[in-house]
Parts: sequence; C-alpha cells; structure tokens
Amino acid sequence: MVNAASPAVSAGRGIRGYVRQATAWMTGGRFVQPEPVVTVRESVAARRTRADWIGLGTLMGFSLIVMFVNLTASGYANEFYSAAAQAGSVDWRAFLWGSSDAGNSITVDKPPAAIWLMALSVRILGLSSFAILLPEAICGVISVWLVYACVRRTWGNWAGIIAGFTLATTPVAALMFRFNNPDALLVALMTGAAYAVLRSLEYPDERRANRRRTAWMALAGVLIGFGFLTKQMQVFLVLPGFALAFLVASPTGFPRRIVDGLAAVLALVVSAGWWVLLTVIVPSGSRPYIGGSQADSFLELTFGYNGLGRLTGDETGAVVGGGGNGNGGGMWGQTGITRLFDGEYGGQIAWLAPLAAMGIIAGLIVTRRARRTDVRRASVIVWGAWLLVTWLTFSHMAGIFHQYYTVALAPALAALVGIAASALWSRRNTCWARAAASLTVLVCTLWSIELLGRSTWMPALKAPVLVFGLIATVALAVLALAAVPMRGLRALRGMEATAALNVAGAASLVLAAVALAIGPVAWTAYTVSTGHQGSIVTAGPNVTNSTGMGGGPGGQGGPGGRGGMGGPMGDGGSDGGSSDGGFPGGDGGSDGQNQSQTQDGTRPGDGGNAEGTGMGGGRGGAGGLLGGGTASSTVVEMLQENADQYTWAAATTGSQNAASYQLASEQAVMPIGGFNGSDPSPTLEQFKQYVAEGRIHYYIGGGGMGGNQLGGSSAASEIAEWVAANFEAQTVDGVTIYDLTQTATQTE
Repeated sequence: MVNAASPAVSAGRGIRGYVRQATAWMTGGRFVQPEPVVTVRESVAARRTRADWIGLGTLMGFSLIVMFVNLTASGYANEFYSAAAQAGSVDWRAFLWGSSDAGNSITVDKPPAAIWLMALSVRILGLSSFAILLPEAICGVISVWLVYACVRRTWGNWAGIIAGFTLATTPVAALMFRFNNPDALLVALMTGAAYAVLRSLEYPDERRANRRRTAWMALAGVLIGFGFLTKQMQVFLVLPGFALAFLVASPTGFPRRIVDGLAAVLALVVSAGWWVLLTVIVPSGSRPYIGGSQADSFLELTFGYNGLGRLTGDETGAVVGGGGNGNGGGMWGQTGITRLFDGEYGGQIAWLAPLAAMGIIAGLIVTRRARRTDVRRASVIVWGAWLLVTWLTFSHMAGIFHQYYTVALAPALAALVGIAASALWSRRNTCWARAAASLTVLVCTLWSIELLGRSTWMPALKAPVLVFGLIATVALAVLALAAVPMRGLRALRGMEATAALNVAGAASLVLAAVALAIGPVAWTAYTVSTGHQGSIVTAGPNVTNSTGMGGGPGGQGGPGGRGGMGGPMGDGGSDGGSSDGGFPGGDGGSDGQNQSQTQDGTRPGDGGNAEGTGMGGGRGGAGGLLGGGTASSTVVEMLQENADQYTWAAATTGSQNAASYQLASEQAVMPIGGFNGSDPSPTLEQFKQYVAEGRIHYYIGGGGMGGNQLGGSSAASEIAEWVAANFEAQTVDGVTIYDLTQTATQTE
C-alpha cells in the first residue's frame, strides 16, 4: 500500500501535486488511505529473547547498585529539604504546604511534591538518612527503566540497555538520585512524560486506539503538572519537543492532534493548578508564608525568583552579586554556548555529548525516508529537542545556576547515545556510518582526556582511554575505507577479507565502548563512594580549573577552594541566594574537596566558625548555606524540654541554621527570613506577637545574612537587634541563645 507521505502520492506533476502532497502530510493523509501503523509492541516487544532479558536484568541490577550502595553516607544531605520532610511527617498542614517547620511559619522556596515523597517515607520508616534518601534512589531506578523502555520500544533492546547504562553512569545523575534536592523527582517525571508521549504515537487512527492515545497524552500532562509542583517552570523545557513530535508523528488528522494536545494541557493545568489555587484562595496568615517570595505569593515566586529571574539574574532577595551583569559573566559563572563544557560542568554531564549529538544526526538520517508517523523519528525529536532546548537555556542563564542542574539533561543525553549506537549499527555496512563512528569515537576520546585532565585524581585513567580510543578510531576508519565503492578496493570486500573486517569491527566496538565508559564510570564510582551534604553539591572528584561561582569543588583559589571567596559566615560558612543556590564561603571544605562536605565525612558546619568568629555559632553550632551543622547534646536537650508547650522550640535566622537544630531535636524551629534570611517572614511586629503569646521558647543567634540582598527584607536583622536589646544572652557550647520567656530585667 502506498504511504500518504510517499512521493508517489500526488494527483499530478508540478506545484499542484506537491501542494496536495504537503496538505496530505499535514492532515494525516486524507487524500490517500495511509497504511496501518504497526505498533512497536507488535514489532519489537514480542521478540525479546533470553539474552535480552539477561541484559535488562543486568542493567537494573547495576542501577540498584549505583543508587543504593553507600546511600546513607550523605546523612541528611540537604538539611533544608530534610527538615521540611521531618515537619511534613508529623504535621499534615506542613505536609500539604511543604513547610520548613511543623509550626508552619514558612514554606521551602519550591513547590512541595518532592517533600511529599520524603515526608511519607519518614512517616512510615521514621526519621533517618535512609528514609530521606529512599525516594530519590527509587526515582533513579525508575528513570533508568523508563529511558531503557523508551529507547527499546523504538530502537531495540540493546539500544535501550546502552541508554539505561549511560544514564546510570552519568556522574550528575548518580549524585542527584542519591540526594534529596527536588531534581530526582523532576527527572523521573519528565522521563515518564516522554515515555507517555511516545507511547501515544504507537496506535493507529481508529476509535479505540484514539482513546488510548488521548489517555497517554493526558498522563503526560499529569506528569508534567506534578513536575511543575516539583520545580516549577523548569519542567516546561521539555514541552517544545513533546509538542513537535506529537504534531508531526500522530497518525490522526490535524484537528484530532489538537484535541489530544488540549487534553494534555488540561491534565497539566488540573494536576498542577489545584495546589497553586490553594496558595491564592487561602489568605496569608491562614497558611505558611511562601518562602522565596517577597510578597507571600507563589505566583511571584514562579515568575520571578524561580522563573524569569533565573534567566535574567534579577532575583529579588538573592545574594548580592548573584545576578547576571549583562556581559555574560557574574557570580554564577560565564554564560555562553560553551558553558556546560567548561570547568566542572563538563565532568557532570558532557562526557558523551558528542555521541549524543551524533544520535540526533544519525537518527534523522536513518529515518529520513520513513513515513510521517514513524515513532523512531518522533523519538529523535523528543529527546533531541529536550537536549537542545535545555542545553541552550542552561548555557545562557544569568541567574542562579549550579552544576547539578545539568541532571535535567541526563535522560535525553542517555537516550540519544542509545539511538546513536542503534542507528549507526543499522547502517554498519555503509561507509558513512563507519566514518561517523570513527570520527565520533575520536572526538569522545579526546574530550574524555580533556575532562580527566581537569582533576588530579587518578591521572593513570588517561592512558587506557587514549590507547583504546585511538585503536578503535583507526580500526573504524579502516572499515569505512573498506566500504568505499572503489574498484581498487575490491580486494577488501572478498569473503576472507570480509570475515577479518567483521572481527576487527567487533573488536573496535568493544575497545570504543571501554574507552568511552572509563571516564563517566570512574566519576560515578567516586560519587557513589563519597557522601555529599549541603545545598550545593557536585559529582566526581575535585576539578582544578572550576569557573562557576555556584559552588562545587573549587580548585586552588577557585570558589570553595583554598583561597576562595569567603562568605559572611567566616571560615567554612556561607550565605546566599536560594535553597539550591548560594554564595561560596571560606575554605569550603578541605583543600578544594567538595565544599559541601569535609574530608573526614563529618557534617559541614561542625565547628564551622571554629574560632567563634563571624555570624554563625561557634564550635558545635549550626553551619551556613552550604549545609547545617551539628547541635550539641546540651542544646538539643534545651530545645526538647517542655517543647509541647510551644509552637516553636526555637527561632533562628536562615533555614539551614534552623534545619540543623530541628533535625537534631525533632522539634519545630522557625527559620527567620527563609533560606537566606531575606524573606519578610516573620516581620518584627509578628515576631513580637509570637513572643508575647509565648509561642517561641528560644532565639538562637547567628545564621543567615539577614541583611538587604538585591532588595530583600531586613526583618531578620531587626529581629536579631530587638532580641539582643530585650533578652539576656547565654552561651551554650559556643552558641548564643536567648530564652524568650524571660526578659533581660527578669534575669538580672
């Protein structure tokens, strides 16, 4: 049967014929009945062999090892979110709103979906590192399976296994699927949405099949909606590819495609809008303050600080200097198309970026003559647009931007690596495919050498990468030469020569795979073996030429490295712009190691102001933005004493500071000013009222900056001054504490 997209479909020659052909293509082929769409389930899934099952089992077992081995080494990881999970596990209002504390003074500066999973886990298993990080590891395993399933259904089982293995060994993915920032859930939801969109394209244009297609699109909308409730507008970066693939490849007519698209949009609005509507209709005072906003508005947070502000750098309340400065630079690193290849960014995500780019090119070449409804081409559109749109957005963000954000690229990059392998293998007898494989292996080899050279960790890895990569490159180049249709090379195409070339080809592919895998596997192994704490974390070992100011392993003189820029917290402390963004401080760890952790694995901030200097507490006090500290047993006992008589056992400036005390005592601690002390929550008048009503027991000195930061509130500083003027200070294990139930005159 002639396909509607075939050049044979035209009512005549010339412009009229081409116009009718193009119209048929855009409207689903109404002029000529298209051949039925053979679903991938019929053409691929039914042919899974025992070897396929063994490969899948090995992949999933490997992903379990990556996600779960040494999981609790990170402790409470980002205590900002761990404290919110603890609060949600003991109070359903805190659960609903994503409050930082069970007293419901303020929310985290993100929507609560990621908090819900952790809070439920803590409610069931009790407060522990494992309970906090279990949902993240599960999201990682699910994401690996989803990438495998997506690629397998369109490009074959082993392409799916390659894609899944690539995701599991992407360093930043191994980091964030073992860490409790919202990114793990966000990636799982976006990957699930991609799976749903591609599944919707498998069904023919029939009544029952159309209903299934609409259901899959609605599911994609629901997943995107909950992605919005996880990390707001970042989830929308995948939508251009989804929309383009569906409009191009759906076998239905154009009006039906619009209907299915609207169903997805409606599902998105409903699944995300109910919670957003709650923040609008429930008045201030009857719910927690919306953290990260300056006007107690989730819409302001969405379109400002966590939205357009990330692009422009205009983020009210962020740390001074955090915005873009109009020249492509700034506190968050140099912007531009090469940003994600530079410094420490490359080692997080870009090891196989050249191969992923080849996946787009080879995938489109292989499917260039396929019918419009070809799901393989649609998958290239979905993953390719996801990678390109997100990559370009991250490259030019002038606002808060950190290395671990790049985990959002990991599923698309992994899928395209699998597609590249399958597409080139399917054309393995052609000159162009062999030449493309040779060139790609060469580029990836040289790029791996460059990334490995940015760290002093295990320099011996460069030798096998170089040797194996170059051998594979030469072998593939010879194979490409043998495929050139030239009379003088006819001897290379004899039976014996063909057999030898096939053996050489297989060997070269094995060597290429080893060469390309050494770098990311080594970085992933390092990440799994190391604990990570705080708000700013990076995968892999220290990078000696880091460039971004967003945190991460700083080199000598780099951000967070020895000689790096010190923050207001003194040595080892910091303060800054967001729950996932901040201002690097002091020594930042030990000798440029991941600045959110110490060399001996102790929690950051433990003695962060060892000499008692700066705004933070002394030894034993809480740390700064990068991570909370440890509260001494004496302080914990004070907070727990008669705690049920108070709404908050204590109050202190900054969410990270409060989180440390809250997690240690499991009592509500008010984070004045939100994450970095710049939110007007509570105001001085509100705080005075809480004290007069006897709702706060202690005030703990130190914490966040509490001053004006790009227009942020100074309420935290005003509260600190008022407390110091009206209450007697006492020092407990190096921490300044005020008993708010006793005034200074009463204690004299």
